[in-house]
Amino acid sequence: MATYVVGPAAEFPAGTHRVITAGRVEIGVFNVNGTFYAMPNVCTHQFGPLCEGTVDGTMTASAATGWRYEWTRDGEIVTCPWHGLEFDITTGRCLAAAKVRLRHYLVTVEDGLVTVTV
Repeated sequence: MATYVVGPAAEFPAGTHRVITAGRVEIGVFNVNGTFYAMPNVCTHQFGPLCEGTVDGTMTASAATGWRYEWTRDGEIVTCPWHGLEFDITTGRCLAAAKVRLRHYLVTVEDGLVTVTV
């Protein structure tokens, strides 16, 4: 395993993300409400640059809302810029296909630096 420095935590506020190169792999590193997540910059659909997409929320409906749609999970969903496939940043799970899940890499913050272990 190898560890790569993403950058100073102070320059990586909640709601931001960036793509880094770790060896020969591109990885998206996300700060979701103060918790860091990292996953491959590859969409499972047609291998598009997933982590270069927008980070937003998604529309959901439930019995609690009378089955009316509402905007939820703001800042937790990344959308592939090629075809719009959505992934939950916190779990790596694809919203359209629950059995599809991206791997996560270990992210740590030590001495003010964010690092990813691949």
